[in-house]
Amino acid sequence: NTVQGLGAAETAQRDLMHTYAASYGQELFTLRLPAAAPFLFNGLKICTTLALIGAIVAEFFGSPTEGMGFRISTEVGRLALDMVWAEIAVAALVGSAFYGAVALVERAVTFWHPSQRGR
Repeated sequence: NTVQGLGAAETAQRDLMHTYAASYGQELFTLRLPAAAPFLFNGLKICTTLALIGAIVAEFFGSPTEGMGFRISTEVGRLALDMVWAEIAVAALVGSAFYGAVALVERAVTFWHPSQRGR
């Protein structure tokens, strides 16, 4: 997403930066990174939830004694489905909290972007 966002700056804006003889660093920090910020935050929101899922699945298959994935696999074997659903609920809440934290930071950092103005 970030690489796609770095190319999101319009050609006319990049040409204007070249007209003003802006260096690559000036163009990067004043034009390309601000244009890429919404793309960067979209990628962060996606990866926070997927990283949590990946960690739980890795614990499910690889952890010998601890972790949410180990607890889920152990409790399924014991038929303690209430504990399994509790672990799933905790994982959903933690994933939502991570997503919400990134969304709050996004709102604070990209307040100028049209996608944030209507809120």
